[in-house]
Amino acid sequence: MHFLDQAKIYIRSGAGGPGAVSFRREKFMEYGGPDGGNGGKGGDIVFEAVAGLNTLIDFRYTQHFKAERGHGGSGSNRTGGGGEDLVIKVPVGTQVLSEDKEHVLADFTEPGVKRVFLRGGDGGRGNASYKTSTNRTPRQHGMGWPNEEMWVWLRLKLLADAGLVGLPNAGKSTFINGVTNANAKVGAYPFTTTRPQLGVASRHGREFVIADIPGLIEGAADGAGIGDRFLGHIERCRVLLHLVDASGDDPVAAYKIVRKELDKYGADLVGKPEVIGLNKIDAVDPAEVKKLATKLKRASKAEVLLLSGASGDGVDAVLDRLLEAIGPVSPMEAPKTGEDSGWSPI
Repeated sequence: MHFLDQAKIYIRSGAGGPGAVSFRREKFMEYGGPDGGNGGKGGDIVFEAVAGLNTLIDFRYTQHFKAERGHGGSGSNRTGGGGEDLVIKVPVGTQVLSEDKEHVLADFTEPGVKRVFLRGGDGGRGNASYKTSTNRTPRQHGMGWPNEEMWVWLRLKLLADAGLVGLPNAGKSTFINGVTNANAKVGAYPFTTTRPQLGVASRHGREFVIADIPGLIEGAADGAGIGDRFLGHIERCRVLLHLVDASGDDPVAAYKIVRKELDKYGADLVGKPEVIGLNKIDAVDPAEVKKLATKLKRASKAEVLLLSGASGDGVDAVLDRLLEAIGPVSPMEAPKTGEDSGWSPI
């Protein structure tokens, strides 16, 4: 399944149906009078957040959404049928933005939430409603209230409990493949991860969602590399797992680069709880690992956990620390095994 986290769409509610101009024509009714019914209401544009979706790819091929117009009224004071509402299903975590992307118009963070976004126009009045003591045979009628229309942007921010950050080749894909049901691409070259990945990890009878995003490099906030566009997918995470490559040229500098880019991005990412993991310790001499851990601890002023995503050493301790930071109850925690979690690897 292709991943798409932004899409621009056109939405239009239904206009109200016109009222009818009609007069009673019955035997022995010399002056039947007006009996034109009102028009029906136009259909609404409704957004609904549904579980089981984690991409906006469908909106690449269908970009125009128009609700049905209300039907016209008819004689015998019959009101026209209302136009059918158009329900647009979006993944949980979707935001609806204005065309200029300056304003968040709606934010769907829970499955099953529905919101009437554009209301259909009310139906026009039939001529029966215009009858007065001085206007016994009105021939005017309402054409129905107009619809509402606009262009909007859909932006998906995946919901996860923990987010993985680090430089390219820090071992994030190997880690998420080892502890979750994800199947992220792994390669010995930078940017093997080109789109966010989701996986469900299980530990101590609990399940929680981990999100992996493409690696950051220096200048990502200014568009270098893949840039920082995917950082929005970890804005709602409760904790960040920062993986640092122990086999890299300068692990301390690598840690500082990522923290700097998180700070430039904003959204209080640097203020989130952070678990630091010195990864790939199986590829470095134990004495050197100890020195690197000491330097990294001094630079970060936080505890540094040692692990190897490839061999599994230290991974359980990292998962325990993530669960501790997530807390006893997480609204984004996946259901227990056997239930439909609504999450799947992208």
